[in-house]
Amino acid sequence: MLRAAALRPLNVIVLVIGAGIFATTLAATALAWLLLPLTLITYAALVFLAARDPLFQRKVLRGEEVAGRSPNAVGDVSPERRARWLPRGETRQKVEAALDVYRKVVAAIEDSDDVTRAVLDDSVPRLHAAADRLVDVARAREKAAEVARELSQDTDSSERTTARRENLRALEERIDAADAEISGTCEELLDLRAKVVRISIDSENPARANELNSSLDGLNARLEALSEIMSSQGELPREP
Repeated sequence: MLRAAALRPLNVIVLVIGAGIFATTLAATALAWLLLPLTLITYAALVFLAARDPLFQRKVLRGEEVAGRSPNAVGDVSPERRARWLPRGETRQKVEAALDVYRKVVAAIEDSDDVTRAVLDDSVPRLHAAADRLVDVARAREKAAEVARELSQDTDSSERTTARRENLRALEERIDAADAEISGTCEELLDLRAKVVRISIDSENPARANELNSSLDGLNARLEALSEIMSSQGELPREP
């Protein structure tokens, strides 16, 4: 964790800038010697804070976990490829449209200047997580829709009708919630793309980057919660 924090781009940039200023001002003034310990102290503080940051810890641990998986593991499959496994229809079209915007947001960060990329270093894994969870929600939605179709076509005896109707109504509510979230995710990703552009113009304003990451955290939380709810609803057992 300390090694990852020490090599974090933003921390390295601070160290390099401080060393560069020290080297250029060394001959000009004796006060330049004060800059060297100040740079080292700042760098050490950034490393310490990064190593204790829960989000950074999850990012590093998640990267090590992915690196240790088999090449055939589902976690190594891109969200775009997983989306192509969805049944053809409106849900798949919406997911593919959202993933297209997601790729453009990632590209906007990767194509920006060094300072912007350093500021948004923590945003890229959040974007990847959101794309994966969006596909999870869509897959769970399709499974729930399949179960709902089975319940609606079931012709069991009349005493089981009430329980069947309750299960069907619960599934339909979750399906509607998934549809709304999938559509909303595409719109939110479009807004995030605009935020990335604003950050690249005003990269010295950390509040904009914090706002972007907060939006991504909220999106990931909603998608993860909905995916879990949809999965549990999609596996509802039939009435005995």
